[in-house]
Amino acid sequence: MANQVEPKLIQPLFEALQQERFVTLATIDYETGGPNVSAISWVLAKDEETIYFAVDNRSRIVQNIKENNKAVVNVIANESTYSIAGDGAVKEEKLEGVPLKLALVEITIKEVRDVMFYGSKIVSEPQYDKTYDKDAAARLDKQVMDAMKNA
Repeated sequence: MANQVEPKLIQPLFEALQQERFVTLATIDYETGGPNVSAISWVLAKDEETIYFAVDNRSRIVQNIKENNKAVVNVIANESTYSIAGDGAVKEEKLEGVPLKLALVEITIKEVRDVMFYGSKIVSEPQYDKTYDKDAAARLDKQVMDAMKNA
């Protein structure tokens, strides 16, 4: 049923966020005060009330979270679309065990809302393909996801 609201991740969302996947992230732009939306893939549900994600530590996302901690992760999973709102914080400026300078951001979940429009369901989740060296991408993805799981 559309428009359900929960205080934490439901089990199908928790499971969906145990691996790298396409999500969008909305933050408040630190310069304009307006919305800023980014696509990210290194995301992990640490538990039912916490989401981690990793981004380049020079990313605008990091500055946005430092200036205004409100954030929304949009996930397409479980035949629906979910808005996961919460408070963000930079947990680590440089994620250990990863060759890139990635920040680890933690979102403490305040609300999970099913935002799929009435009378519909998702029949195919978004997919993407890495356009650089596939082996290097797979190694890096594993390093990042393992580092987030161990954080």
